[in-house]
Amino acid sequence: MDITLDTQRMQARIEDGIGWMIFNNPARHNALSLEMWQGMGDILERFAADDAVRVVVMRGAGGKAFVSGADISEFDEKRANASQQADYGEVAGRASRRLNQLEKPLIALIEGYCIGGGLATALAADVRMATPDSRFGIPAAKLGLGYEYGGLAKLARIVGPSSARDILFSARFLEADEALRLGLINFVSSRESIEAECLAYATRIAGNAPLTVRAAKAAMNAWERGGRADEIAAVDTLVKGCFDSEDYKEGRRAFGEKRTPLFEGR
Repeated sequence: MDITLDTQRMQARIEDGIGWMIFNNPARHNALSLEMWQGMGDILERFAADDAVRVVVMRGAGGKAFVSGADISEFDEKRANASQQADYGEVAGRASRRLNQLEKPLIALIEGYCIGGGLATALAADVRMATPDSRFGIPAAKLGLGYEYGGLAKLARIVGPSSARDILFSARFLEADEALRLGLINFVSSRESIEAECLAYATRIAGNAPLTVRAAKAAMNAWERGGRADEIAAVDTLVKGCFDSEDYKEGRRAFGEKRTPLFEGR
């Protein structure tokens, strides 16, 4: 099922429990424009509220790039002063919050360039899959830009502070094999097979118990943020909900009957 949006530069559909979010600005290597930020927020809001969506996959259109950062070509028109920057930041901030607060598993399917803000977007995913010709980097030091703490802390938690310093200070691009070794990505798949392998992986997750997966993601997020007491308490509540759920009963029945369980997320 395709989802109607107010922009053509973002696309979304729901198929068999998987929500697909596609960055559709291939002429600019899927650089994020203001209307794309707005569309991203709308898509993620829809996916978060739809119980039929068990997993979200994001990818770039055209095959040359996942996302190559912000669309600098529109800055003179839409970020030319503090007032415009505030409006831009409000739209982009809403989408970023939706991306980082999504309770459902999020997969990034990466083909080609994943640069700057594109890498920050990919780091919001729980699992990242890439083609062998993908390239990763944060070239801020070549442009004089500054990156906020949250995104850089996420990078350091994933690859370690030493490798994060290398990536940031040198502004060099990493090839897929190095990104895999550092843990920046989880899997490397060929151009010919990555879509099918990503779909199979997402389908596998979608078939698992949604409440269990949600609790596991919440636990990982809480750990990454330093194990705040309120977040740990929220995880405990989610875990208790799993044991009180109909899905737990179904899982036990299916195990005893030697069949695949049918989880409904309740």
